[in-house]
Amino acid sequence: MDLRYCADAMLSVTDISDLSSETQTTLYTVPAGKTLILTKALLRVAGDVGANGVVTIGQNGANTDFVGTTNLDNADAAGDVVLIAPVPSATPATLKEYTAGEVIELDVATAGNSVAGTLYLFGILDDA
Repeated sequence: MDLRYCADAMLSVTDISDLSSETQTTLYTVPAGKTLILTKALLRVAGDVGANGVVTIGQNGANTDFVGTTNLDNADAAGDVVLIAPVPSATPATLKEYTAGEVIELDVATAGNSVAGTLYLFGILDDA
């Protein structure tokens, strides 16, 4: 792998129709012959998500392996944007490598208010 050709880039833009529904939404499928390292997601909301809204992001079947519980209680007005990413600390956060065909999903783990949003997913996509 020649890292000179890897770049953190936006992988997908996904409309989330209702953050009050505990559902999973497909964000991205790793293309054939590629590997993926997720770096962050940005969730822009259309209104007050409420104090109870919680999301996770990860591989289908392991929806918390990129980011576990992320509270949306500070997303309280149209146009607010929440950064969703592993929290760096003295002990570095471990990221996962996803291989071809793996599906990345957003899981609304705990319902918030009936608000729509847009999720922007970022990562490094490289040859397998």
